[in-house]
Amino acid sequence: MAFFSSLTPVFIAIICVLIGVILKKKNGEREKHETKSKALSRPWVDEDLKDGTDHQLEEEEVDEEWQGFDENIAHVPFFAERYSEAEMIKRSQEFYKLLNKRRSVRFLSDEPVPREVIDNVIRTAGTSPSGAHTEPWTFVVVQDSDLKHKIREIVEEEEEINYKKRMGERWVNDLKRLRTNWIKEYLDTAPYLILIFKQVYGRLPNGKKKTHYYNEISVSIACGILLAALQNAGLHTVTSTPLNCGPHLRVLLQRPANEKLLLLLPVGYPKKDATVPALTRKPLEDIMVVM
Repeated sequence: MAFFSSLTPVFIAIICVLIGVILKKKNGEREKHETKSKALSRPWVDEDLKDGTDHQLEEEEVDEEWQGFDENIAHVPFFAERYSEAEMIKRSQEFYKLLNKRRSVRFLSDEPVPREVIDNVIRTAGTSPSGAHTEPWTFVVVQDSDLKHKIREIVEEEEEINYKKRMGERWVNDLKRLRTNWIKEYLDTAPYLILIFKQVYGRLPNGKKKTHYYNEISVSIACGILLAALQNAGLHTVTSTPLNCGPHLRVLLQRPANEKLLLLLPVGYPKKDATVPALTRKPLEDIMVVM
């Protein structure tokens, strides 16, 4: 008994050491995880620009039985015009030449643009395919001068912070050759601003949320079609994704919470003294792989 009694303090000491080692190991793993998370974080990432495709709706808000789709929709015959091979080659070449002239133009004139043209290019963008045909896009067209200036104030305030703090030295240096900064005069001068919002979910007649599948990709495709339509109409723009401006602009434009700003396009004619960087595009062999 005396022998075991003498070992009791030793056992207690060993147990304390083991507990200390275990706790230290757990704390070390936690600190390592936190350090890794901080290293992977990007302070300039805009919540509105994150892909909402995988956004999980709250279970109690989703109507699993009905998503507003008509299951008995009719399927009708599809007829399409067929071109000769020569005509196909000619049309494809002409369309490439047209779009190859597209440039990002930051010096836009205040010369008026027919409203009907804007209506038509947005109609064209609305022909884009979308996940389960949910059409998760909203195109907000701003032509009011005061509202355009308020948008410019919001964008420039955030963009100055982006350039000075959020974006980082490498990103800012990469933009120097393009001579771009946080001053966005075109937001005032362009006759139209088109703000494209992605609807991360919709609303059913019963008030519950409706899933918008692949909303990010769907709206991005629509934006590409819109750019092509603008070029076809002889109008010009610069693709703008003002970081951290989405929530402010959503409030200013009175858009609902399910809409997130994806892209801002100033639209108009280029100024007579407009310039663009002398950039070249990758040749076909660098962007296409034939298997």
